[in-house]
Amino acid sequence: MSTAVIVPIPSEPARSQGNPIPKRVPGLPPDLDDGNGIVGTSPALQHSLDLARVVAPTDSTVVIYGETGTGKELFARLIHDRSSRSEGPFVRLNCAAIPEGLLESELFGHEKGAFTSAIAQRSGRFEAADHGTLFLDEIGDIPPSLQPKLLRVLQEQEFERLGSSRTVHVDVRVIAATNKDLSILVEEKTFRMDLFYRLNVFPITLPPLRDRPEDIPDLVRHFVSAAAARMRRPIRSIPAETIQALMQHAWPGNVRELQNLIERAVILAEDGVLHVPPFERERDVEIAPFSGSTLCEMERDYILQVLDELGGVIGGSNGAARYLGLPRTTLISKMKKLGITHRCSARISEPNRAFQPALQAPPANRHASSASPVPDIV
Repeated sequence: MSTAVIVPIPSEPARSQGNPIPKRVPGLPPDLDDGNGIVGTSPALQHSLDLARVVAPTDSTVVIYGETGTGKELFARLIHDRSSRSEGPFVRLNCAAIPEGLLESELFGHEKGAFTSAIAQRSGRFEAADHGTLFLDEIGDIPPSLQPKLLRVLQEQEFERLGSSRTVHVDVRVIAATNKDLSILVEEKTFRMDLFYRLNVFPITLPPLRDRPEDIPDLVRHFVSAAAARMRRPIRSIPAETIQALMQHAWPGNVRELQNLIERAVILAEDGVLHVPPFERERDVEIAPFSGSTLCEMERDYILQVLDELGGVIGGSNGAARYLGLPRTTLISKMKKLGITHRCSARISEPNRAFQPALQAPPANRHASSASPVPDIV
């Protein structure tokens, strides 16, 4: 019986093997940094942190919900560090970054000759995370064909490598994260209901930055300290108007967007005073005002507007369903619920229509580590 050849897989080392995560970032008042780079005292953030601390000592599966850039991986690392598995590996995998044909091999490993390029036996992420934690980011993007196998390993802690009939047993805690609503994916039948319930044992929702603007001054000091120390560009002061401008921004990219902006501001701060660099221009949009006053009415008006701009086409490469990011059947069902009749726009698809809608979706968009102190805001 052959044994696995362990191929190095990127992972966080055990706490005893690597540099310890600093317990406190210099220059921050007490209780602003929890030691994992999560900064803030807002009630919304503290509620999420309380949930993470409560579930950490258990072995329960956790799903972290949050928009892009809200710090889902930092929360996953916090849970791991406060668990009984903290001395074990912390292995990460972004399910959306791996092509569908390779994801099974990444998760479960493969035997030599399992497929054309399988020139050696390889262990997957589950084996690499044995006696530790496996963080599966973008879990909502895992293809339906792999969901039964993932469900089995979550329930039974066993699986077979690709191309093998030998069962591998592991002891792994799974923390998943997503910026999607998994319950909607279940309704759309792109995500298994049994897998959803198996993953959704302990959900934690992270607040977007726009819902906790009171944390922005502390985040600014945190990121300025880190960037100034890393680039050896001392920052003497942060004007109050700089903080005010940052607090008024919508932050669609959340904390990651703020971190990147602060790094740019530190680079541009020739005089040691932090100023807000120009925000990236949002794409031009030509959206007519919504006539409805409720959420349903606004949704109805928006769907009607898109249908009108696209000549009433629902499916196909130039249809409203693709533009709205919905399956065609889901859009049709939603139209029925909102009382939208097909009318002249009843065409399901129009394959050869060259049309560029005026509407454009806004772009989507890491947290900090150690830092040096910076002066208080003046």
